[in-house]
Amino acid sequence: MRPAAIRNFLLLASSLLFAGLSAVPQSFSPSLRIGPGAACRLSRAESERRCRAPGQPPGGALCHGRGRCDCGVCICHVSEPGVFFGPLCECHEWVCETYDGSTCAGTCHCGRCKCDNPDGNGLVYGKFCECDDRECIDDETEEICGGHGKCYCGNCYCEAGWHGDKCEFQCDITPWESKRRCTSPDGQICSNRGTCVCGECSCHDVDPTGDWGDIHGDTCECDERDCRAVYDRYSDDFCSGHGQCNCGRCDCKVGWYGKKCEHPRSCPLSAEESIRRCQGSSDLPCSGRGKCECGKCTCYPPGDPRVYGKTCECDGRRCEGLDGTVCGGHGTCSCGRCVCERGWFGTLCQHPRKCNMTEEQSKSLCESADGILCSGKGSCHCGKCICSAEEWYISGELCDCDDRDCDKHDGLICTGNGICSCGSCECWRGWNGNACEIWLGTDYP
Repeated sequence: MRPAAIRNFLLLASSLLFAGLSAVPQSFSPSLRIGPGAACRLSRAESERRCRAPGQPPGGALCHGRGRCDCGVCICHVSEPGVFFGPLCECHEWVCETYDGSTCAGTCHCGRCKCDNPDGNGLVYGKFCECDDRECIDDETEEICGGHGKCYCGNCYCEAGWHGDKCEFQCDITPWESKRRCTSPDGQICSNRGTCVCGECSCHDVDPTGDWGDIHGDTCECDERDCRAVYDRYSDDFCSGHGQCNCGRCDCKVGWYGKKCEHPRSCPLSAEESIRRCQGSSDLPCSGRGKCECGKCTCYPPGDPRVYGKTCECDGRRCEGLDGTVCGGHGTCSCGRCVCERGWFGTLCQHPRKCNMTEEQSKSLCESADGILCSGKGSCHCGKCICSAEEWYISGELCDCDDRDCDKHDGLICTGNGICSCGSCECWRGWNGNACEIWLGTDYP
């Protein structure tokens, strides 16, 4: 082929190639810039629209606030402890490991748990794939709850007349007769303190150290806890050690009286005046942390110097974290409240005033899975949420917990013997029970 013919052929091929590239839709273009360092072919409004999550109004966060918008394309930040990714930087892979303090039992994808259901039956589910209804399948019949109940999060709830972990046993009496036998004198099923199984009450044994537990009786009508004064919840002594407990009622020894035999007859004060002097500014005698006798408090547990005061109003245990560190190692405890050193603040002096993070980095660590900062119930400081002081019951790493969900005893959350952690009581050493009301130590601290 002659040089002129070759030149004409190359010109024709170049024209066809240019025409072909021009016909490729914009969305398939590898770059929306004309050349390296050149201006973007999109308007600013269009570029920002492409970097904004669907449904967000103009002016909303670009790239979910986790990256920068470059000509309609999100360039995501890379930060520790995780990496943001996705077309709009919407994914943060470590959220599954930290959100709500739970670990994903399935596969973590883009901050969400994908449950492993190889058979496609959907038996594994839940926000963290924590529910596994395969636990409800009867080994013999291979039916869920033996075909006689419904399964919820791995537990069987049996139909009337059936019982057992997988509803495998049938009662030999009618449901009506079963209910009648379990009805207590006050008209409640098992006195609301137990479970009725085929006409027999299985009482909730809240104190495993006792011979039969605190709750007993044919219909769980006897509650020995009613014989314990506030200060006696730390021991096995009933009726303040001055009487005998009979089905939740105290029969006092000579020289003592009161609902729980707490008042000596030799005391010149009336029972009401004695309690009033022990209450002080608290709603409970001795602030719920001591023994009131004749208007004077003896703080409990005995020998523990952290609980003190005229009405036992000071509790140094409130200054301790779960690991026992006082005021996070950055302050001193004064009557149950932390006085922080310079440069630190917080209930337990856990927050440094100086922060080495950028505002964007800090906020990214305070966002919950739905993108809300501190669950809308607090402010973010140096990657940590500081929950609203006006709502004393809000807590948790992301202010997503409600301490009112924690069990109470004698009106005190976790009985004052533990810390409420996201709706559950974390008891201090030696204490047990849903509300940390049971002392299991061999001797007092």
